Amino acid sequence: MSKSVLIVSGSPNSNSRLYGVLNHAAQLLEARGAGINWLDVVSLPAEALIFGKFDDPAVREANALVDQADALIIASPVYKASYTGVLKTYLDLLPQGGLAGKTITPIFIGGSIAHLLSIDYSLKPVLSALGARRFTNAVYAVDQQVVRKETPAGRIFELQDELQARIASVVDELIEELELQLHRV
Repeated sequence: MSKSVLIVSGSPNSNSRLYGVLNHAAQLLEARGAGINWLDVVSLPAEALIFGKFDDPAVREANALVDQADALIIASPVYKASYTGVLKTYLDLLPQGGLAGKTITPIFIGGSIAHLLSIDYSLKPVLSALGARRFTNAVYAVDQQVVRKETPAGRIFELQDELQARIASVVDELIEELELQLHRV
């Protein structure tokens, strides 16, 4: 398969457990033949995000990654019952219709199951306004399902079996959708 998946992380924290979930999904996707690119929104210039500088070179480069991707994983920790502000400021800089034709897989992590519906009520309407029409099932993880450990070799994340199974299921769904797209072209 020669399809590409862009992982868009809205986490402002490089130590976030979200990266354990995303790294696991990326490994599964790569094993299935998908090409993976990453966009850590927090790496974009703050001034460009805050002041809506559509012409900033880093924003243009990020938007080109979105444009070139066949599918996107859009991921965020849940803060104040929604996705992060840094992710919202970036989404505001995508062109109208910038997600048209893309398959979207939302992945969120939060402190409790209480904000499970934040994907449906806060993220999906914004993505739909940007042209997204094809969504896989989402993954909502809670912090307790991802254990962060420091080892001599570096930081590792251990995911509970149930969460690993849900990630594998959504990766299978995303791969199936990408294969269908390949046959439609």
